[in-house]
Amino acid sequence: MHHSPVDFPYLGLLLFVASLVAMLTRRVGMPYSVGLVIAGFLLALTPLGADLQLTPELIMQVFLPPLVFEAAIQIRWRPFKRELPLLLVLVTVGVVLAAGLVAAGMHAFAGWGWLGAAFFGVLIAATDPVSVIAAFKEMKVDHRLHLLVESESLLNDGVAALGFSLLLGIAAGAELGAGAISFSLVWIAIGGILCGLAVAGFLLLIAGRTDDKLVEVSLTMLAAYGSFLLAEHFHMSGVLATLSAGILVGNYGWMGSISDRGRPAVLHFWDYAAFLANSFVFILIGSGEASPTLLAAIPVAAIATLLSLAGRAVAVYPLSLAFGKSALAVPWKYKHVLFWGGLRGALALALALAIPSSVPERSEIIAASFLVVAFSIFVQGLTMPLLIRRLGLIRDEEDPACEAHHAADGA
Repeated sequence: MHHSPVDFPYLGLLLFVASLVAMLTRRVGMPYSVGLVIAGFLLALTPLGADLQLTPELIMQVFLPPLVFEAAIQIRWRPFKRELPLLLVLVTVGVVLAAGLVAAGMHAFAGWGWLGAAFFGVLIAATDPVSVIAAFKEMKVDHRLHLLVESESLLNDGVAALGFSLLLGIAAGAELGAGAISFSLVWIAIGGILCGLAVAGFLLLIAGRTDDKLVEVSLTMLAAYGSFLLAEHFHMSGVLATLSAGILVGNYGWMGSISDRGRPAVLHFWDYAAFLANSFVFILIGSGEASPTLLAAIPVAAIATLLSLAGRAVAVYPLSLAFGKSALAVPWKYKHVLFWGGLRGALALALALAIPSSVPERSEIIAASFLVVAFSIFVQGLTMPLLIRRLGLIRDEEDPACEAHHAADGA
């Protein structure tokens, strides 16, 4: 990023706007992300405009690690491990089916070349549950549903980023046979996970030597960003690295490496870091929506939106049926939430912006991605609380056993 130094007054303005939006949306009961996108859109129409442009580097290196890490430290290993067979099928076969359906559809209906259509199919398969999880926290839904939505979306981000790096290789003219593809996938995925575990494990050893909560917060910050940057440096998956680092810190870290005093500090810090990252991402999405070129892309984006919903349906309904007779059976109500809660967000845009300029449909793909993200935030994000209520998925607040279980689980 070789432009002028950071414009601090502008960042201050964005932070001020984000704080106002957070207060307002809570008052009117609207999802926070929706308010931010509207604020960003309005800001872009003022003379202040958006100086800060969304770039893939900004999203991938600054905003994505705290979002992934904050979600990952909340994931309890035992229930996560129990759901893993189901999650792995949803995020591998599911992402491939969804991406394939979207790619074939864009090739057939929008006339895109196979490579451009494949890029779009893969990037739009990455879901971002930020506003859904926020709604969950406000409305107190069942723990298993919360875990499924959050872990599925974290893992499918990793898988979509994996598929994207493969396509980058193809676009650069790499000859990819089945052997080369398998090796490349293993290198990116397993390498990313090992990077995350190594970095976080090393930093937890150091954290065990101190009970200074500020040092502990700093070490978890190094774990989040360090694992991401190290993995990306070796062309492995940064998302999977930060995810595994977060799960390690969130489960093993509390067993003694991070002091009892440090733990609330660490959780509050990451809560705030995720709030900041989300605020900037959604405001910048909104300011991106204000560009006039997007109007021309609406017909193509309409096709893309329908296809991405169809792809999501194919990834959720048939695959979860396969587990219908097992202990991991997914209730229909959960399937509806997994389907409709598959919002698109920052990662999809980062990947769209990172498409090489040699792909002829690049500008159309970016415009379509922006509009699909906007649709998912406005239409799906706004109707999600209604859907959760309609399906009767809100936990009974008054049930003390349930709250005690939550305290034990969520600890």
